[in-house]
Amino acid sequence: MATVLQPLQVERKVDYGYSLYFGLHFAGFMATTLLMTWGVFVLFFLLIGSFSLDGMMNHLQNMTSRYLAADAGRLDQFKMIVGVVHMVISGAIMFFRRHAILPRDAARLEHGA
Repeated sequence: MATVLQPLQVERKVDYGYSLYFGLHFAGFMATTLLMTWGVFVLFFLLIGSFSLDGMMNHLQNMTSRYLAADAGRLDQFKMIVGVVHMVISGAIMFFRRHAILPRDAARLEHGA
């Protein structure tokens, strides 16, 4: 009687440590991207305020008074514009930082040292 050989099945183990490492790294990437996006907004308001704190605050006060006086339709339009601009700026920053999305392989760097 002939025996049938089964192919070797390799048991794959999930590396939870690397998953956590990648999750923390990606959370850091997203947090820094968010902070950079907010920095672009601050730079924009500094730009329209002639790069002075007084000018920036005057423009923000003007925008705040108009925001508070606006009706619901205008508020929705404003929120949509800010959301779209935020997404576009975030996408551009992520594109230029795409090399930093994946963490570096620490083991590979140790062998080259």
